Amino acid sequence: MTTTLYTSDHEWLAIDGDIATVGITDYAQSQLGDVVFVELPKVGRALKKAEAAAVVESVKAASDVYAPVTGEVLEVNEAVVAEPALVNSDAGGKAWFFKIRIADKSELGGLMDEAAYKAHTA
Repeated sequence: MTTTLYTSDHEWLAIDGDIATVGITDYAQSQLGDVVFVELPKVGRALKKAEAAAVVESVKAASDVYAPVTGEVLEVNEAVVAEPALVNSDAGGKAWFFKIRIADKSELGGLMDEAAYKAHTA
């Protein structure tokens, strides 16, 4: 079963066992506007929680995407690099950014569920 959690920096994590798929929320993409460029971390890169992991650029601004947990990057979504506009059309689905092996599950404790995230962005 997959659990989805959210960060205060507007990343989502779909957690399945010790693997988290990470992307930015629909709220984040709506704030950015039309996404024109996405830069993803290298597979095998070790990330620390809160470290800048990826970059999203829109016509309005560039924004860092932070690692929501400590771990190793297992896979990146080349489709979103090839077609950055996927972030605008399907931020919570096809436009995931990377998959990370969670090094320390206790780091998930500070994240929000959907209801808490909705309250955070209200």
